Amino acid sequence: MNISRWIEHWAAFQPDKTAIFFGDGGTLSYGEMWARVRKMAALLRHGLGLRRGDRIAFLGYNSPEMLVLLFACARAGMILVPLNWRLAPPEHAFMLDNCGAAALFCEPGFIATADAAVPPPGRCRRISMAGAAGGWDDLDALLASVPEDGADERAGPEAEVLIVYTSGTTGRPKGAVLDQRALMFNAMNAVAMHGMTSEDVVLTNLPIFHVGGLNIQTTPALQSGASVILHRRFDADATMAALRDRKPDLALMVPAMIAALAEHPDWNGADLSATRMLVTGGSAPPANLHAACLARGLTLVESFGTTETAPLILHQRPGDGPGAGGLAGRPVLHCEVALVDAAGRPVGPGRRGEIAVRGPNVMRGYWNNPEATAEVLKNGWYHTGDVAYADDEGAYFVDGRMRDMILSGAENIYPRELEGVLEECPEIAEAAVIGREDERWGEIPVAFVVPAPESRIGREDVLALFAGRLARYKHPKDVVFVDRLPRNDIGKVEKHRLRTLDRGDAGRPREEAQPRQRALSARTRFPKDG
Repeated sequence: MNISRWIEHWAAFQPDKTAIFFGDGGTLSYGEMWARVRKMAALLRHGLGLRRGDRIAFLGYNSPEMLVLLFACARAGMILVPLNWRLAPPEHAFMLDNCGAAALFCEPGFIATADAAVPPPGRCRRISMAGAAGGWDDLDALLASVPEDGADERAGPEAEVLIVYTSGTTGRPKGAVLDQRALMFNAMNAVAMHGMTSEDVVLTNLPIFHVGGLNIQTTPALQSGASVILHRRFDADATMAALRDRKPDLALMVPAMIAALAEHPDWNGADLSATRMLVTGGSAPPANLHAACLARGLTLVESFGTTETAPLILHQRPGDGPGAGGLAGRPVLHCEVALVDAAGRPVGPGRRGEIAVRGPNVMRGYWNNPEATAEVLKNGWYHTGDVAYADDEGAYFVDGRMRDMILSGAENIYPRELEGVLEECPEIAEAAVIGREDERWGEIPVAFVVPAPESRIGREDVLALFAGRLARYKHPKDVVFVDRLPRNDIGKVEKHRLRTLDRGDAGRPREEAQPRQRALSARTRFPKDG
């Protein structure tokens, strides 16, 4: 089985049905998409003379061309490497060199960036998606020069088809290698999770260079014969218009995107009743976002996954309600989940352990990095580095990353538990908790708080929230007020940046730092990403 068969199948059964809505009313039918996939596969194999297993990079915003390229790579037995367009040239250069890219397809707005990163032309073919210039070949001209794809050379399900680089917050990014089987089973997991059918319309505005944007709804929709509304990037006005006018059945957004919509002037008046499920992930949404969605009749469902698992591992079902206490749901259909201790032994209900995953959706390993692969793939299980516990009914509650756990004295403190308390306060817009080095306790918890608009909440007010709620050793020992929390492309709080900031604060006496922290007019500002 080859995932390009998805497009071929629906092109035979419903050639005129829209596969992708894009741009200002542009559409691509399943019949048109299949023709483009075959043509692109012919270009890769015959026009460019590339071979099975070659890596094909893509740099650009969300586009039908990237999806066509994914299925063409699948058909030709090659591997797509989507690049994060927010990264700097040295970061792109590392990824292109690490994967040994044989070709780079690039949108016009990123040519200058790519020129500073792409290997010499002899090592990597440069293909522009908007005209030839300065060592770049024109995609349209290349496609016109190759015949229709006639040879059936589809790769099998074990063929590697996708390399997605992790964020690299603990060092150099690692390229997670996913084979076609992983995408197939992830699609089946997603279809079961959403109750997805060919009648559905899915809204995609998360970056599809991430597995979340690509594989939670987008590729499962194409596997199901559904239609995808594809936005090049998130824009609150465009998203609100799509929800109101195109009426998608399903949508996927990180909490920061939902928060932007909840602040949109059309939020309260727009008819959003057609959207039966709004899925979120990346980080746990605060209770006020659940309330905002509930008030508008939107069912908000949380999911949990990783790049290395294509990505789905756990998900809620409609009706589960807010993820109180870090509720992430239950395992997806085709995936085994276990919680293990430091020795790899299973832990029982109510006990915390590392999430380990086994199933056909798990990556093959990290590209060209056997050491990192051996650290996380053990005896057929992928060890995620995330901490959770399960209740007696098999529901999983995720506390966060193991590296985020705070060891204070002889006690483990899980930031997610403290963050849940902070998020319940209406005067706090968002919050995160990290560990700060401490001579006496080893580490102490510190709360980073973004006050809600017009809030006058102060340090002592924040600390008082924990009285009688959690054991005293878990209480934050300090509060830092900030204008925003630094987040990555999929909405996860970048706690390493908070630690860096906190080390700077901790270098001054507390009596100097605390007055600054109390003054909301002097809150710390993080530069906006992207």
